[in-house]
Amino acid sequence: MTKDQLVEFAWGLANSKHPFLWVIRPDLVIGEAAILPPEFTNETADRGMISGWCLQEKVLCHSSTGVMDTMCGGVRIISWPFFGDQQTNCWNACVHWGFGTEIDKNVKRDEVEKMLRELMESEKGKEMKERAMEWKKSAEDSIKPGGSSYMNLDKVIQEVLLQKPTTS
Repeated sequence: MTKDQLVEFAWGLANSKHPFLWVIRPDLVIGEAAILPPEFTNETADRGMISGWCLQEKVLCHSSTGVMDTMCGGVRIISWPFFGDQQTNCWNACVHWGFGTEIDKNVKRDEVEKMLRELMESEKGKEMKERAMEWKKSAEDSIKPGGSSYMNLDKVIQEVLLQKPTTS
């Protein structure tokens, strides 16, 4: 991202007045270090934590390799996809699964604030949280004995590792 985009995200986050954890890699900003304005740090000191790294699995399951971990954790997301499978994951989270929203490529602080407030405070945000929790329950059910993921893994073990063809 550009330095301007970083600042826009920062002030949108600050203006939302919600508590946050923001993981910012040192190489996040194109061509320079990711440095936030001191005013932002002062404004958010009592409700924000900024880190260069975290165990995403621990944060999202308060189960990251991406949107699947947010789903398993029952977490709503705001997506800003750029490359790889991010566009597909964003589409699935926002359109197919219904627990995410996508921010415009031309990020502006007012839009960031509006989206955060919608996600955290609005009826639409509550509905997205309900869908996220439904997907979480579905994921949990699938790994229990008799669940679809449990049975598929057992089938792989039987057919590939133990070389015993199953009848199903």
